[in-house]
Amino acid sequence: MSETPDPADPARLCEEARRLAETGEPERAAALFQKVLDLGGTPHRAQAALGLAVVLDDRGDVEAAREADRDAIATGDPEYGPRAAYHLALTHERAGEHVLAGPAWRVVVDFGNPAYLPPALLALARLADDEDDFETARGHWEDAVGTGDAEYGPVAAHDLAQRLLERGEPARALRILTAGLKLVDREAAPYAYARLAVTLGIAYLDQAIGAFGAALGEPGAAADADVGPLAVELLARTLPLRGRGAEAREVWGRGLADSGVAGQVRARLRRDFAADDEDAAGTEPADLWWEPVVEHAVAEGTLPALAGEAFGALDHMYALLAVRYARNAEGEPAPPGSGSGDPRSDAAREADQAMGQAVRVPSGYAWGPLLHESFAERLRAAMGGPDSSPPPGWPDAEPVAET
Repeated sequence: MSETPDPADPARLCEEARRLAETGEPERAAALFQKVLDLGGTPHRAQAALGLAVVLDDRGDVEAAREADRDAIATGDPEYGPRAAYHLALTHERAGEHVLAGPAWRVVVDFGNPAYLPPALLALARLADDEDDFETARGHWEDAVGTGDAEYGPVAAHDLAQRLLERGEPARALRILTAGLKLVDREAAPYAYARLAVTLGIAYLDQAIGAFGAALGEPGAAADADVGPLAVELLARTLPLRGRGAEAREVWGRGLADSGVAGQVRARLRRDFAADDEDAAGTEPADLWWEPVVEHAVAEGTLPALAGEAFGALDHMYALLAVRYARNAEGEPAPPGSGSGDPRSDAAREADQAMGQAVRVPSGYAWGPLLHESFAERLRAAMGGPDSSPPPGWPDAEPVAET
């Protein structure tokens, strides 16, 4: 009677199958993994089933791969079971089958393996969030942060904080963001740190907005004479940072309409108008005709548009004046029949002098050189080439005397 040969060593078969898979022989690897499974309930069954699932998935046989994953999960193996559930969930996620991925992620969580728990919790949170189930999502996000995982914990903290801010809960967002920041190594993960830090700053802004609004009270209520104007300014200047410009306009309008604090609110609205300075003629800036226009633009949040309109008009008018002045400075021939000496009429000389004074006005402003460059470019375009440039010392030099 012949002796029955010993069964193959499953550990050796799994190792050989892994090597074959890594060296590009998936068919032979699959056959060896299947051979281990055919041996029955060996301690290496879960490992072989997961290995087979990965090989089959790489070959495009997704359904067979999922069956192998389920076989590995069924063993209850604490290492390969959660790995197989993780792989199974990924196959569903990749196919857009998010509803089917959910149960697989829950299996990962049930295993409790710390290596796979954080991504599973994060995935479940996002699935619940997609279904508008905030409370379930919040629980998963908080659990993900609670794992202390440096990769997935900060992501969960950021996602939860975003939702809390959207729901008007900045204090809770601050707490979860602070916990998330403690998990991040700033040197090793600067992007993750910066992402959380910016969101933390936003949470502080939202808290500030709530505090300033509380100081003002309900719309229609009279503002406190001592802190009301300050609260109006702080709230109106902070709201646009959160994209709430329309609310900022309402806050300025509310303060200006409150007779008890309107004067102080207007002074704060105009704090950047250099109201303490006087011009050369001794005119107070408060008397300048454009200041109400600027004040309205500040209150409405349209100051950039107003500046664009003003600079556009200035650029156009400056060019019209400066072209004539530049021609005179180059010694353009005077009209015929003017007589001896200065051939121009008094009116022409006065006009040239006025134009000279006009084109020198912007020289002392910070934006003056930019306006001069704009004119020089216009002049080159109008005169037909790069050699058509303003005269030397433009625009402060006197025109060249005509002969």
